[in-house]
Amino acid sequence: MVGEVTANTALLQVRLTKSDQLSDHDLPGQGGIVEFTIIGEKKQTLVAKAEAEHDFIARVQFDQLKAGTPYQCKTRIGIDKDHLSDGPTATFKTLPGAESDQAVRFVVVTGMNYAKFHGDHRIDKAEHLLENNTKLPDAYTGADKDLGYPALAAILKAKPDFFVATGDNVYYDTPNNPQAREISELRQKWHEQFVQPRYKELFATVPTYWMVDDHDYRTDDCDNSGDYEPSPALGKRIMLEQLPYAKMNDADAITYRTHRVSRDLQIWLPEGRIHRSPNAMPDGPDKTIWGARQKAWIKKTLSESDAKYKLFISPTPMIGPDDLRKKDNHTNHGGFRNERDDFFAFLKDSGVDQKGFFFICGDRHWQYHSVDSSGLEEFSCGALIDANSRLGRKPGDPKSTDPDGLIKQPYYQTPRSGGFLMVEVQPEGKADAKLKVTWHDEHGEVLHTTEKN
Repeated sequence: MVGEVTANTALLQVRLTKSDQLSDHDLPGQGGIVEFTIIGEKKQTLVAKAEAEHDFIARVQFDQLKAGTPYQCKTRIGIDKDHLSDGPTATFKTLPGAESDQAVRFVVVTGMNYAKFHGDHRIDKAEHLLENNTKLPDAYTGADKDLGYPALAAILKAKPDFFVATGDNVYYDTPNNPQAREISELRQKWHEQFVQPRYKELFATVPTYWMVDDHDYRTDDCDNSGDYEPSPALGKRIMLEQLPYAKMNDADAITYRTHRVSRDLQIWLPEGRIHRSPNAMPDGPDKTIWGARQKAWIKKTLSESDAKYKLFISPTPMIGPDDLRKKDNHTNHGGFRNERDDFFAFLKDSGVDQKGFFFICGDRHWQYHSVDSSGLEEFSCGALIDANSRLGRKPGDPKSTDPDGLIKQPYYQTPRSGGFLMVEVQPEGKADAKLKVTWHDEHGEVLHTTEKN
C-alpha cells in the first residue's frame, strides 16, 4: 500500500503473512524484513522490519521525491536480510504541487462493510433494521464475490490519481455478536478486508489517503467516553498501525492534515473522533468534534490557501440532512451544531465560502448533493457497497435534521445503491479550471454529474 503521498514524499507499507488465504477470518502474520526500492529519477532503497509489535507491517517513508513524477517501488521480502526474494510491486505518482496546472482526478469512498457484503450469518438482522424499518439489503451474490467489492474494480478501471477513504473502512461492531474488542480481533477486521484480491490490485497502482470514523475507531456513533473496549487509546493505536498516516510508531502523528494537490486544488482531511467532546454533552461553545487546536488550524490553513478549489473532505456530514435521532455529527440537533454554525460564520466572514470551497462527506449510506440555506454545498459519496446502502433523509422529512425543508438537493440517490464519488479538476487555461463531481454506482455506472466553474 502507498499512502499519504505529497509532492515530495510517500509512505509505503507491506504486511508479511504466513499465507495469502484467510483462515477462520484471519491472516496470521510472519516476522521478517522488507527491502523497499523506489525507482524514478533516481534510485533509493530503505529497509524495515516486520514485527509482531506492529502486526508484522513494515512501513517506510521516502523523501526528496520530485513533484508530479511517476515512481515504481519494488520489494524484496524474507525472514532476514540474507534470505530475500521478490515481493509485491507498486506504482504511484507524486502530487503535481502548487506550481502545476496538471489535471487531477480522485475518488472518495465510505462504508466498506465486509460482513454485510459477504453475508456473515452472525449478523443479528433484527438489530440492523434500516431507518424505515425495512430489512437489510441482501449480501452480494455475484460469481466474482471472492474477489471483493465490485466498486474497487470500477475505480481501478477509471485510473484515478488517488483514493480517499473517509472512514468506516472496517466495522468492529458488525457482526454485533461477537463484536471486535481485543487487539487481535480489531486487527483481524483489517486482515480480511485488505486480503481481498481487488484491494491488492487497486493498492498496487493507486495511492491512498485515510480517515477513520466511528465503526473503525470504537463502535457506532462513539466518542471517547465509556469504560468499554476498544478504548480510545486502542482505537487510535490500531488506526496508526494499520493505515499509512505517518511513520510507524510515530507518537506525535497528527491525524488531521491538508495537501496542496495542484495549482487549482487543495484538500483537507480533518480528524473527527480523537478530539471530540462527549456526544451527550449539551451543545454550546465548549462542545467540539475537532478540538481547539485542530479548529484553529482548519481556519488558518483555509484562510491562507490560494487554491481555486478548496475541498473539505469530512468523515461525517456538515449539511445533510441526516436522521433526527442522531447526536454525533455537525448536522444533528443536540449534537455539534454550535461548532458547525461558528465554522459556517467563519467561512462567510472570511470570504472562503466564495473562493471555491465545498464539503465532501462520508458516513451517510446514500449519495446526495445538498445546498445549505447559507449557500454552502456538500457532496456525499454514499456507501461503497450495495449491501451497506440505504435511502436517506430528504429535506422536509419530519424525521430529518431539516424538517422545514431549508436545504435544497440538486441530487438525491434513488433507488438506493452502493458506489463512489469521482472528483476531477480540469484546467481550462493558464488561470482557469473547472471542478467536476460524478456519482457512480458500485459497478461504475454514472448516476449523476455536476460541474462548478
